[in-house]
Amino acid sequence: MNAPNQRSTAAGSGATYRSAAYTSLLPWQVRERRFAPVGFGRRGLNPDDVYAFLDRVAVDMAAIYAALAESRRETARIKARLHRWQTDQARARNERGQAR
Repeated sequence: MNAPNQRSTAAGSGATYRSAAYTSLLPWQVRERRFAPVGFGRRGLNPDDVYAFLDRVAVDMAAIYAALAESRRETARIKARLHRWQTDQARARNERGQAR
């Protein structure tokens, strides 16, 4: 099930996209998020529990962003190597064609 601000792509590839107004949370945003204090009589959520959870979420998000950045760097390396290989293959093909 998609979140309200997400829609499946029309092509049916299974990928989703978000509206341009949506901005992903960053670890610092989660860490700095604070909730209103509980009122008299201690009703509501325990702020210590909420902050501990937010810190855990921020750590997880930081790990995910680091893994994503590494994945993007690896993708760039693979694309560069593929481009070099294709260039070398095209040169070799042209040289073989000119030698005839």
